Amino acid sequence: MKTYKVGIVGAGGVSELHLEGYKEQSDRVQVTALCDSNSDILNARADKYGIAGRYTSLDDFIASSGVDVAVVCTPSPLRKPIIAPLLAAGLPVFVEKPFSDTLAEAEQIVALSTQHGIPVSVNQNFRQHFPFEPTRDIVAAGTIGKVTSVLFTNLFFRQDSGWRVDCERHALSVMGIHWFDGVRLLLGSEAKSVYGQNRSSAAVDCKGETDASVQVTFDNGAVMTYVQSFSSVFNRTEMIVIGEAGTLHVEHSTIKLLKRGEQNPVQTWTSSISRETATYGGLNQLLTALETGEPAPNSAQDNLRTIAMLDAAYVSANEGRIVQL
Repeated sequence: MKTYKVGIVGAGGVSELHLEGYKEQSDRVQVTALCDSNSDILNARADKYGIAGRYTSLDDFIASSGVDVAVVCTPSPLRKPIIAPLLAAGLPVFVEKPFSDTLAEAEQIVALSTQHGIPVSVNQNFRQHFPFEPTRDIVAAGTIGKVTSVLFTNLFFRQDSGWRVDCERHALSVMGIHWFDGVRLLLGSEAKSVYGQNRSSAAVDCKGETDASVQVTFDNGAVMTYVQSFSSVFNRTEMIVIGEAGTLHVEHSTIKLLKRGEQNPVQTWTSSISRETATYGGLNQLLTALETGEPAPNSAQDNLRTIAMLDAAYVSANEGRIVQL
């Protein structure tokens, strides 16, 4: 098994998610370089994790770090200006979600990846952290028959700080990107229309939306109804997948199968994968793709369809109309 030298660009809070996920995988990845324009943040993070290569300039990082793969953890408004020179230098990229704030810029990043022949993968770690992948397998096995509806609820209180509070796109960009991606994964189908409504609560200090309701119709006929709140003092995260032969009740660590005529679940599956472990898993999908030449399941090309759902939800909310994809 090849060991890859990895460099991380952006030493803010989310970089620790990656560093924690990678530190037990030294036979596969070794973080040898860190880049951030803020030298205090850079050195504090590098000191904590024993990273020798430290760069305050992206140009110096590209020229001198000697890494095999770059992990981009910058704020989402800074994705393309960072990814473009990395791809031009021939460095494969593993980037935080969303890999762009807009569909137009995401398409530009995918075009650059294709132009240079260098892959980009996206850290959609909730495919594993929330049990979307095992739910997909249960659905694919025909356990609940044809899926007609998916109801997703994510309610909690969240007050961000720093750059996020100034973003015009907030709650859906932070959490909806996970749920859109996971539902299209479990259904094995792509969205064909999106209708959304956004609100902003005074309880949360931010420029963008704090609450949203979105309905998505998929090519296979299933409909996703999704409610998001960053202003709720009542916490709930659950997904209900309704099929013609049964229903799945999915939470962070359990999947319960309910059947007509039964008061209690007839089967329960458990799944517990940390965000850190799932983040390493996403990076390893990119590394495996480099070795096999096959597209990674979390490629930017694939994730472009998730970005299209996210973008459509914002366009729909802003223009008050159903957006066709």
